[in-house]
Amino acid sequence: MKTTSDKEIRKHNPLRTVFLLLIGGGVALLGDRWLANRTASIVPSSTPVAPSPVASANSNENSPSNPTAWLGQKANLAAALKPVDSNFIVKAVNEVGPAVVRINASRQVARRGFDQFGDGFPEEFFGSEPPQRRSNGPLEQGTGSGFILSSNGVIMTNSHVVEGTEQVQVVLKDGRRFDGKVLGSDSVTDVAVIKINADNLPSVKIGDSEVLSPGEWAIAIGNPLGLDNSVTVGIISATGRSSSDVGVPDKRIGFIQTDAAINPGNSGGPLLNARGEVIGMNTAIISGAQGLGFAIPINKAQQIAQQLATTGRAEHAYLGIEMVTLSPELLQELQESPDLEFTITEDKGVLIVRVVPGSPAMKAGLKPGDIIVKVNDQPITKSDAVQELVQNQNVGTPMKVDLNRKGQPLTLEVKTGNLPEQIQG
Repeated sequence: MKTTSDKEIRKHNPLRTVFLLLIGGGVALLGDRWLANRTASIVPSSTPVAPSPVASANSNENSPSNPTAWLGQKANLAAALKPVDSNFIVKAVNEVGPAVVRINASRQVARRGFDQFGDGFPEEFFGSEPPQRRSNGPLEQGTGSGFILSSNGVIMTNSHVVEGTEQVQVVLKDGRRFDGKVLGSDSVTDVAVIKINADNLPSVKIGDSEVLSPGEWAIAIGNPLGLDNSVTVGIISATGRSSSDVGVPDKRIGFIQTDAAINPGNSGGPLLNARGEVIGMNTAIISGAQGLGFAIPINKAQQIAQQLATTGRAEHAYLGIEMVTLSPELLQELQESPDLEFTITEDKGVLIVRVVPGSPAMKAGLKPGDIIVKVNDQPITKSDAVQELVQNQNVGTPMKVDLNRKGQPLTLEVKTGNLPEQIQG
């Protein structure tokens, strides 16, 4: 029996072929419409969908004659055009910004500053424009920043912002102004505390400056050059910058370095992490440099602030020695000096150059020419390391000091004293 091929069927039945094509196209069209309806039905109700302009013009349900549906369409359109959610910087600034204040102060011209910073510190950071002397006395006006620590009006700022005055004016972000009393000021760490009579104030959230790493985000808020509530962003460039690295050897701080722009008037403002927590207090820049800003770690600043708020003064552990880091080059230079009064046998370690009379170091038996090898069993190679270990101790804490004296090992115990006020000032 002969079988008819598909080719022959199509050849002899053209109408059937056309019919099959029409049926296939109809099925495809129905499937496409079903898929579109199915997709629309599973769109979450929280996802705004803008209405079709054509449908709105030709549908009675969406016309102004049906107010409920028409208003719903407008609401959906507004939601669809709403800006994208804010980033972490905006969120941090919105949370902390209301707690950042401007501090206006008047003070005596004669004062002690950070002369290493260009034209002088604090002049470099104190205001939106050069301080102006008043005609009725040797006073000048300046502006700095600060931030609210507690809702009852305790504020932290830099010591150099309020130096020379006991009363300041505090201006909140919402425009309210308060007379502020300086509870205490510490020039050694450049920390001061102010109190205003107010309640239910916005306050900052404190972070942990001991866990910072270079490369983390850094957000600075303050009032640079009179531009209130300015925000700059950068990263943590380094941690533990010594005061000698920064150029202020009389200070006892391990600074945070950041490339977030810090300008005159930023002093006393907060440095935030990506979570909006205060990790430092902005305090200094180096004149003429770019991308070099410095902040006091908040752990140290808060420790000092608590003392100032409670007693009006801060204590600083103190040994009473002047020291330098030894190197082969320095050793040769010292040995060639005719004024050298002791013999040096090593070219590494920390050399004690002078011992302050009546200091804890002198009472413990330390002498010029001693080379510090270890402190509390920690090997020492730089003088900055000794200072950091001491400043992190409480006053009255015994410290074990391993020395090299004329080539012989020696271990002494030194009990820290409180840094004398005449040295602080």
